[in-house]
Amino acid sequence: MHIGILGPVEAHSPDGKIALGGPRPRTLLALLAIRAGEIVPLDRLVDELYGSEPPSDAANALQGQVSRLRRALGDAALVEFHPAGYRLALPASQVDAHRFVSLAADGRQALEQGDPRAAESLLSEALLLWRGPALADVALADHATRLEQHRSAAAGSLVAARIRLGKADVAEIRDLVRQNPLDERLRGYLMQALNQQGRQAEALQAFEDARALLADELGTDPSPELRAVHLQVLRGQTHRELPAQLTTFVGRQEELARIASLSARLITLTGPGGAGKTRLALQAAGPGAIFVDLAPAKDVAAATLQALGLKETVLEPEDRLTLALRERDALLILDNCEHLIAEAARLAQHLLSTCPSVRILATSREALGITGETLCPVPPLDPEQSVALFADRARLVNPAFVRDRHTVDICRELDGLPLAIELAAARTRTLTTEEIAARLNDRFRLLTKGNRAAAPRHQTLRAVVEWSWDLLSEDERDLAACLATFSGGASLEAVEEVCRHDLETLDALVDKSLVEAADGRYRMLETIREFCSQHKRVDAEHASYFQELARRADPELRRRDQVRWFARLSAEHANLMQALDWTTSVAPDQALRLVGDLAWYWYLKGSRTEVQGAARRLLERVAEQSTEEYTVLLALAEPERVQEKLLALRGPIKQPFVLIAWAMLSGPPDPSAPRTALQDEVESSEDPWIQGLMGFSNAYTTWAADGDRGLAIQQSREALRRFQDLGERWGSAQVLDVLATLTEDPAEALALTDEALRAVAELGAVEELAELRGRRADRLLDIDQDQAERDYLQALEMAAQAGLAATAALAHAGLAKIALRRGEPARAEELLLAAQQELGFGWMHTAVKQQVDEALGELRRTREG
Repeated sequence: MHIGILGPVEAHSPDGKIALGGPRPRTLLALLAIRAGEIVPLDRLVDELYGSEPPSDAANALQGQVSRLRRALGDAALVEFHPAGYRLALPASQVDAHRFVSLAADGRQALEQGDPRAAESLLSEALLLWRGPALADVALADHATRLEQHRSAAAGSLVAARIRLGKADVAEIRDLVRQNPLDERLRGYLMQALNQQGRQAEALQAFEDARALLADELGTDPSPELRAVHLQVLRGQTHRELPAQLTTFVGRQEELARIASLSARLITLTGPGGAGKTRLALQAAGPGAIFVDLAPAKDVAAATLQALGLKETVLEPEDRLTLALRERDALLILDNCEHLIAEAARLAQHLLSTCPSVRILATSREALGITGETLCPVPPLDPEQSVALFADRARLVNPAFVRDRHTVDICRELDGLPLAIELAAARTRTLTTEEIAARLNDRFRLLTKGNRAAAPRHQTLRAVVEWSWDLLSEDERDLAACLATFSGGASLEAVEEVCRHDLETLDALVDKSLVEAADGRYRMLETIREFCSQHKRVDAEHASYFQELARRADPELRRRDQVRWFARLSAEHANLMQALDWTTSVAPDQALRLVGDLAWYWYLKGSRTEVQGAARRLLERVAEQSTEEYTVLLALAEPERVQEKLLALRGPIKQPFVLIAWAMLSGPPDPSAPRTALQDEVESSEDPWIQGLMGFSNAYTTWAADGDRGLAIQQSREALRRFQDLGERWGSAQVLDVLATLTEDPAEALALTDEALRAVAELGAVEELAELRGRRADRLLDIDQDQAERDYLQALEMAAQAGLAATAALAHAGLAKIALRRGEPARAEELLLAAQQELGFGWMHTAVKQQVDEALGELRRTREG
């Protein structure tokens, strides 16, 4: 028998749905089901059934309803009589409401314990039990309200789990917000979901909507929690979630307790490869930490910037990180430091000395060796934890697995190293524990006898990996060796193209725990990759595939599908850099073509500092030439030399980054300068993106040089049409900003600016968002001074986090104007002096500095006069 009250009240027997009769039998069943297994007092049942006007013989009336219900259910024993009342003799698990409450509680617990996948599964199962409004066809309003509150809480927890997993449904959250408009938790979830999808402008607008509603309805400001989410969006924190863990965490209670007890700002987890340092760090950190995977990295600061979702600028990466972190309470996980140990140590020391609220949890095979470091060795698992880990992982591939004496032998032979144990446990799918133990014993004895002085990893973990290798088929070995060539994992397409193996072979490697599959990508643990790469390399095929990918992607980055292609290149960033390194060494001309194809991607991503070293190495290996690719290489490697090459170019232009480099390095064109062949070539180009860029440039110069507003607007609209026809967000945003500057209608200027903000938000361009937010404030200055101030503060916050000195200076100058209008000249001077201190070198900084100096001079003259 099953009872349903999450919707119309229903009862189901093995033979089907039961007809319960009128409203009172249904109400009585619902009241008993709400407290299934408990005695419900007689007076409470009477009150709920009859309200304030019960019949004169209420006890007999109630007994009559009980008799009707018993007849309907077909089993009188289901409704028991007790002197104190009646009891539904069913387990609570057979009432949908109790099942729902239990599942929802387990789901919330899983979420609190950091397991969003389990939470999503449990909460989804719980919410599927609902068939409509609770108690839909009976008059039990208080009970229905309580159940609906539980439902709302479960729905919110499910959204939280999906946000943790990076797959929240914005439309679903909007519906929940519409149903519960004053629920700030749901408002925060909406902002987080939009931010995860790169829709920062919409996320910021959602906060403004919440702020306005709370002020109008309740007369309050947003809660600290909602403001914290707002700050995350402002800072461009779109990569906040830690890597999802696909298995349960076993053991390590002592290490977790030790890490939690330490007050040091730098804790380094040390131990051999395969000891479980990364997993322990993730478990100890909890949600909200910033994970920096250094395994595929070549530059620690650049990798940290990427983990923060920030592009590189002309500032040194260390200084950029200081700007981004100096006012934040943040925990950085620097993972796999060993191959960049000196660089990791320098960056850690720099951040700890300049960012007082930053803490660092590092994992490495050796200490960073700087003052203030606290070491936390990660030893092998103890015997009990080792066996628990083996049993847990074995049941994933063999649900019938039962631990035996051989399990203990295996874990002892593997020295309690988690990776080795997991690899061995995966073999229980096809081997008995006795067979596994025998194989391991033979291998370890052979390796130990061969070299007793070898490092622990080579005495143990290498033996396990080598043994796993021996169990592979020839096809599986060949594919494993090919996969080891990839840095940062591979997509299925890349595996098929480069390695020439089918999905079945790849799945076999996943099943045998040599390859991890997640989010459509296939990765090897670094230790396994290191072993497998000794057997075969496919560097030429790898480089050829990624060169072709870059060639295909480059034009798409200036078309409608640019967001998808940018995401694809970002996922392959480590492989692209690996291909560049290899071709630089063996095929410099091929590397030069690759640089040309990747230049625009690097510009959008903001990877100039990371790329500069590779570009300089290539510059030493190729002959000087007057080609477009060589000019791009110079712009990346030695920008001070590029002007001469730009003037010598004749075209046709194949790589539009040349034009961006020209504008960045030369500044606005000088109308009095002689024309060049490149100018003539560009102006006659039939490439629609170049035509849009030239229309944008011509509009700017028309207005700046001639003051012809009408012609400049006409040219801008034509440029905008070209970019919008292409679906190109970056170019559209640039032109929309120019149109906002040219229009004499303040409302139109704001609308154009907001449209530009939406366009760059789709690309996740935090720098452009900061600049446009500042210009929005400029355009609000004479319309809504308070909102202008809020926009300047947002621009300042975003500029500080992104390391944009010129943008920060302009925001300070804007705030100074507001201070002057409010009669606060001392405050205005303070803000302008702060703006002066932000500025450095370059033509953009020079232009801003001139504005700030003029404003400061005028202010001082006014005060002196």
